[in-house]
Amino acid sequence: MKFTDGYWRKRDGFAVLHPSQLHDTETDGTSLTAYATAKPVRKRSDTLDAPIITIRCEAPAPDIIRVSIGHFLGGVRRGPDFVLNTEDHPVTVTGTELTSGELTARFRPGDEWGLDFLADGRRLTGSGWKGIGIASAADGQHYVHEQLDLGVGEAVYGLGERFGPFVKNGQSVDIWNEDGGTSSEQAYKNVPFYFTNRGYGVLVDHPGKVSFEVASEMVSRTQFSVAGQTLSYLVIYGPTPADVLRKYTRLTGRAAQPPAWSFGLWLTTSFTTPYDEETVNKFVDGMAERDLPLSVFHFDTFWMREFHWCDFEWDPRIFPDPPGMLKRLSDRGLRTCLWINPYIAQRSAMFAEGRDNGYLVRKADGDVWQWDRWQAGMGLVDFTNPAAREWYAGKLRALVEMGVDAFKSDFGERVPVDVVWHDGSDPERMHNYYTQIYNQVVFDVLREARGEGEAVLYARSATVGGQQFPVHWGGDNSATYESMAESLRGGLSLMSSGFGFWSHDIGGFEGKPNPSVFKRWIAFGLLSSHSRLHGNQSYRVPWLFDEEAVDVLRKFTHLKYRLMPYLLGAARQAHEEGLPVMRPMVVGFPDDPAVTHLDRQYLLGGDLLVAPVFSTEGEVSYYVPAGRWTRFGTSEVVEGPAWVTETHGFDSVPLLVRPGAVIPFGSRTDRPDYDHRDGVTLIVHEPAEGSTVVRVGDSTFTVTREGDAIRVQRDGAALPWQVEIVGGRSAALGAGDAAWAAD
Repeated sequence: MKFTDGYWRKRDGFAVLHPSQLHDTETDGTSLTAYATAKPVRKRSDTLDAPIITIRCEAPAPDIIRVSIGHFLGGVRRGPDFVLNTEDHPVTVTGTELTSGELTARFRPGDEWGLDFLADGRRLTGSGWKGIGIASAADGQHYVHEQLDLGVGEAVYGLGERFGPFVKNGQSVDIWNEDGGTSSEQAYKNVPFYFTNRGYGVLVDHPGKVSFEVASEMVSRTQFSVAGQTLSYLVIYGPTPADVLRKYTRLTGRAAQPPAWSFGLWLTTSFTTPYDEETVNKFVDGMAERDLPLSVFHFDTFWMREFHWCDFEWDPRIFPDPPGMLKRLSDRGLRTCLWINPYIAQRSAMFAEGRDNGYLVRKADGDVWQWDRWQAGMGLVDFTNPAAREWYAGKLRALVEMGVDAFKSDFGERVPVDVVWHDGSDPERMHNYYTQIYNQVVFDVLREARGEGEAVLYARSATVGGQQFPVHWGGDNSATYESMAESLRGGLSLMSSGFGFWSHDIGGFEGKPNPSVFKRWIAFGLLSSHSRLHGNQSYRVPWLFDEEAVDVLRKFTHLKYRLMPYLLGAARQAHEEGLPVMRPMVVGFPDDPAVTHLDRQYLLGGDLLVAPVFSTEGEVSYYVPAGRWTRFGTSEVVEGPAWVTETHGFDSVPLLVRPGAVIPFGSRTDRPDYDHRDGVTLIVHEPAEGSTVVRVGDSTFTVTREGDAIRVQRDGAALPWQVEIVGGRSAALGAGDAAWAAD
């Protein structure tokens, strides 16, 4: 929301109070509260008709400072609220300064109002003249805004899964979950968090609508505003983007570790295509006959009867023996996933159950909230009601007991605000937060039944903290190169918002891709954290496109399965440290100004550079940071820093290894969930002086270069393994180390 008309004037209909001077401060030893007057106070009479703006600083964790701004503080506090993990740690308050770890918040004394954030001997950002505003609108609404300074060359990243430009400067962004596809300013996963290449991040602690003006209303500031009389935000010091993500995810929760089988190839029935068990078997048989190893088969919406979504009952006309079918698929080594959502159609037997027991969201007059969009007469499960959560979870447990392994938790964005929630939640605050409760209910069912490390979702909507319940996919994209590129931008934006795992519909959801789009998308899809073939009105089995598509899918599926030891290492980092599996280049190379706007390439884990090809002709340009990079699978070196332009066939994609990296390469191509220690090859690229530690399963390898000698030490189970050295000077294993060949 914009409050100004140019630099000097306010928009018609708005009156805005700004802090004018710091009147005084108070401290309780762990927090610092500033009282700022909205006009200069020179004498006693100036205190009359002088609004006070209260700004409180406190430190929930090291290197993190919360700022709470308020005008009238008598409002009733209504939830929901983000769950934030606080930590006991030393906090220093001196005069007008509060320090947490390396981060200091400093109020400027005297007449020049300002709040500065400092670290590492420099000013990171701050709120200066007219930065804080308490706005009153002609219609009686009230808003609070804050503006934090942006330095020259400072770029803003994050704000959830956004499909527009990766760098958010110049954009107006509303944090409001919508079912809007991937080609507009709307988003399924809105996260009021951003970081910048200046070494800090900002989380606006408001689960409802937050409006951002990123270098737009005032081009040298990032503004954020919320409705009401109070606003709270947290500044998180890095100093690097990776450090910011580590601290942000420690604050908001880190991703659960997904099971190894979930990293394999997923195939679905597609959405509105006709299918039954015979169709499923033909697809599964066709994939097996062509050496296309599947890991998961997903049943989309019409596993249930039309007009009955969701009643969680199989359509008996199509699937007469669901338990038997699930067992037959399991016997073939396949996991199964079912589509669900939180909307209950009126014709579903669950609608009457929910209505009669108070499990559905109601309007102020007590009637169940209903509409005809998506499903006729549908209602919405009220997950703020513990009994409703248990009711919904019970339906899912029955399916898990039947043999289902995962759920695609679709939707969760179409949440009304003209309703009354069971727990009294504010409807505006609940709109975005609803998805958090929904996905947690589903994830907890799987975690309780399957155990820690075995639960996985395929979720579409999310908010702050949603990263705890992986995996998320990018929603309804289209079968074009442009949509492939916007999908990647959305994924990189989500990865910049604390999420560790992400996927997308290979080939695009809307429309049928031409064979070239489908084949180019395969490489991108299999070099993502999770990989799914899915469409709307057409199937996505590769032989329906051409035989080359079969070969391309085979090549990249086999490659991913052999990369599993490496990918699980990246997954552990997401789980333990909060670093995403697919990393924007700015996260990996924060000191390289050439990576600031790169949104058509990424790091897969910390050591593999991937540049998807977005054209039929195969021409691709990408940037290689400094160092001697190696093309994966060859000994060819690409010297950086440099821009590289080259042409690739459909079975090829730029895939480079960072100098000095040790890539553990697995031995099997038939499945992702095998003993990754057995037959693993440690591929050492351009070995550098010093040691690199690589973990594979419960084995740990330490690769050390001293001069021209390479020494490899292993702790853990004794299984066959070997070392391969690519690039660099000639090197051999040190004496007494039996790591070169299988031992």
